[in-house]
Amino acid sequence: MDDIVKGRSLDAESRRALDLDTLSAILPMDRRDRLAQLLTDDDVATLKHLAREGMGENSLRALASDLAYLEGWAVVATGDPLPWPSTEALALKFVAHHLWDPAQRETDPRHGMPAAVAEALRGEGLLRSTGPHAPSTVKRRLASWGTLHRWKGIEGPFGSPALRSAVRLAVRASPRPRRRKSKRAVTRDVLDRLVATCTTDRLADTRDLAILLLAFASGGRRRSEVARLRIEQLSEEPAVPLDPTAPKSPTLPCLSIQLGRTKTGDADDEGRVFLVGPPVVALREWLERSAIRKGPVFRAIDRWEALEERALTPQSVNLIVKRRCAMAGLDPRDFAAHGLRSGYLTEAARQGVPLPEAMQQSQHRSVQQASSYYNEAERAQGRAARLVL
Repeated sequence: MDDIVKGRSLDAESRRALDLDTLSAILPMDRRDRLAQLLTDDDVATLKHLAREGMGENSLRALASDLAYLEGWAVVATGDPLPWPSTEALALKFVAHHLWDPAQRETDPRHGMPAAVAEALRGEGLLRSTGPHAPSTVKRRLASWGTLHRWKGIEGPFGSPALRSAVRLAVRASPRPRRRKSKRAVTRDVLDRLVATCTTDRLADTRDLAILLLAFASGGRRRSEVARLRIEQLSEEPAVPLDPTAPKSPTLPCLSIQLGRTKTGDADDEGRVFLVGPPVVALREWLERSAIRKGPVFRAIDRWEALEERALTPQSVNLIVKRRCAMAGLDPRDFAAHGLRSGYLTEAARQGVPLPEAMQQSQHRSVQQASSYYNEAERAQGRAARLVL
């Protein structure tokens, strides 16, 4: 009987692996077999449904990864698969297992994730941290858990006062500081150094110049937005005056970008930003040299300078920024593609651009979120931190 059950299990895993093949353009297929072991048939069906509904690739990847972890944790921690709907008690257990106080753990070994659970998760390759999880990771996984409930059409416990309070108190007690996605912002002075590395006739230099200028000047676009940008999102606009107050001022070329689906906006949102001047020139040169007329704007280039059909991945955009930093004599560990986003707002503040105007270009939804991108490094140079000098 055990052999029959084991055989059925393997058949089920093989079937799920084949189903996951249909998502190969979105999910990390180097982990296909592992995902097939962790996810259930219903999980895979849900992911396929979300892909058909047009959920963003990055969001779907994160959702699949979070779902696999939740399924693995539930089996190890409770002995049962993840229930649908999940209970408030199970969600509270998840918080207690992942957000805990190391100081309390020293006096109470039962505090936090039980050692047996942690050991089992490490054995499964699901857990690497030896301490509590980052609050952002726990919040994201809870949000993914809630999203999956909504897509399944069932009520979850994720808006309950008890759970929200538990998360808030656990985060407050966490000793881990919030880590920025990019340690330093790519402000105008840094951008100029990166641009200065794109001076040869190599096709990659033309592409990278367009990426850097577009990502920064369009409001600090996220790497995922840059990677999936398509020709169909670009529109020619009338030239604009260099000096709007001078009737005979020289004009500058202008393009608009229809953002479509973003991290905080839906595809139906009227999110539109503008490019003016040098970024437009750089983008036009890239499109002319690459002969791209439709589809992805930014694509991979092989070692023989041949253009590939596939679009760059968000990770490739990040690596381009880091490579250009190294070429410019900067430490790549200090910078990431997200530094273009924080750098845009930081530079806008330096140049006296009102925050609401900068937010129209960056497409931030809240003043609080936009303000958070102003780097502490900039604040350290201000008078507010120097009142006792």
